[in-house]
Amino acid sequence: MNIFRLAGDLSHLVAIIILLLKIWRSRSCAGISGKSQVLFALVFTTRYLDLFTVFISAYNTVMKVVFLALSYATVYLIYMRFRNTYDSENDSFRVEFLLVPVIGLSFLEHYAFTPMEILWTFSIFLEAVAIMPQLFMITKTGEAESITTHYLFFLGLYRALYIANWVWRYHTEGFFDQIAVVSGVVQTIFYCDFFYLYVTKVLRGRGKMTLPMPV
Repeated sequence: MNIFRLAGDLSHLVAIIILLLKIWRSRSCAGISGKSQVLFALVFTTRYLDLFTVFISAYNTVMKVVFLALSYATVYLIYMRFRNTYDSENDSFRVEFLLVPVIGLSFLEHYAFTPMEILWTFSIFLEAVAIMPQLFMITKTGEAESITTHYLFFLGLYRALYIANWVWRYHTEGFFDQIAVVSGVVQTIFYCDFFYLYVTKVLRGRGKMTLPMPV
């Protein structure tokens, strides 16, 4: 494992912990897209179906369990524990517009036509677009709390670091996973405008990041 992979995993973990702490401490999930969190839980579920059948390393197994547990804990807090604070009106992105093409693409572009491989491919493609309901919600409301933007920043940083990880592995190992790389690049592109606003506004001390409202 190289430093980029490790830093990417830690950034991903920090992002989820930031979100959980935000919800728990404020006793509110306002501004958080429950739809995005359900999609991320689905990503981890379909990707880690081999949890009890394939052992790679203790680190790998522990991280799988942690991400699964934290993703479902987040969904529980949003839809059960603090459901009265959930903003369903603004969390209105049509997830079927993501799921249908992702499912179709998973059957067309994969490494082997087996259930496990197709579900793994599905998880890779879905992760690339799972953040869209959250970004749509922020655009719709016109602003985001600083803690929510910190979550998004570390989530985007995780993907950027994984791109560095793939570049490193290609040059040192000759390893290239086309599906993961293309999906990771697409996901990182979704964060580009957000990264600019985060650096120019949030890091300069403004409590909330204001975004242009949709016409």
